[in-house]
Amino acid sequence: MHTPGVGALLKQVGERGLTNVRVIQHDAVEVLTRMVAPDSLAGIHIFFPDPWHKKRHHKRRLIQPPLVALLASRIQPGGYIHLATDWQDYAEQMLVVLAAEPLLANTVADYAPRPDTRPLTKFEQRGIRLGHGVWDLVFKRVE
Repeated sequence: MHTPGVGALLKQVGERGLTNVRVIQHDAVEVLTRMVAPDSLAGIHIFFPDPWHKKRHHKRRLIQPPLVALLASRIQPGGYIHLATDWQDYAEQMLVVLAAEPLLANTVADYAPRPDTRPLTKFEQRGIRLGHGVWDLVFKRVE
């Protein structure tokens, strides 16, 4: 819902002449619940969500069991969810939460190598500059 980010996205969509993009500037949970049918998405990408690094704020982190269950229900069997973070403790939490979701299976033993299809974001560049590692998680919806 970050307006400058939505504007930058729309600018890129226009510059590239893309016609298969839909942009909704609204709460993602509400959109997923009310506007996205179960088993309808080929994949979901969530790159560098706010890590809420202070322990007392961890409850505000996006990747929590209720959201992961909702995401998994919206992905088609065989579809995927791809997450990336530059905060190791958040990566560890993500791994535990995703592994606990019965509709999802990890595509690797733990963390996936960075797929070539994932863009190098300004958040990743910042993390690398600060000496942080980057962790990718790719889970598939079970058939």
